[in-house]
Amino acid sequence: MFGPLPGVESGSEFVFPDWSPYTDLDEAARAYFRDPDMALEALRTALGGRQVLGFSLERVVTDDGMVWQEAVVCDGDRLIMWHGEDIPTEELAEAAPHGAMTSAIRTIPLKRVSEVGYRQVMARTESGELHLHGVDAYILLESVDEARIVEREGEQSTMFAHDSVRLGKSIEAGGTGQAQRLLEFAQLVAGLAGLPLH
Repeated sequence: MFGPLPGVESGSEFVFPDWSPYTDLDEAARAYFRDPDMALEALRTALGGRQVLGFSLERVVTDDGMVWQEAVVCDGDRLIMWHGEDIPTEELAEAAPHGAMTSAIRTIPLKRVSEVGYRQVMARTESGELHLHGVDAYILLESVDEARIVEREGEQSTMFAHDSVRLGKSIEAGGTGQAQRLLEFAQLVAGLAGLPLH
């Protein structure tokens, strides 16, 4: 079923099963995604039999019940991203009266990654101990996402904004387990970026 979830009221909070206990991509996707078969088939085709070294999953439901799903997978040589998103019913009302969604794959060679960064948010307990509260990660790519002309002191210059992959998890958005898994994924990619690829 595509489109808004049945029985969902605008502004409702959604709690999904936690994918973080699963180290197997298939099990994690089936526990977390609304459309796991579509996601896994697209990812299997892109992987071409290569081993999955790490992954991170995201799923969001908007206020009007539309579902947005994303997987970022690393096979040691590439980042492979699957993105699935509901299309508003009015856009394809005649062709798809029961709803429609997009399914897209993007592959990024790790040799095209120019920078990887991640920031941990550590919360301190009453006893003074620190624990992971959230993680923000970015993967900066060589490709240019936007170029614009700027003028400073009468001189014009071109500013380039590079494409990037940005991921985030926190206790409120995903839980501690998913934040830890994202941290491990960011550390994996950071460790592989810049290395000679076989």
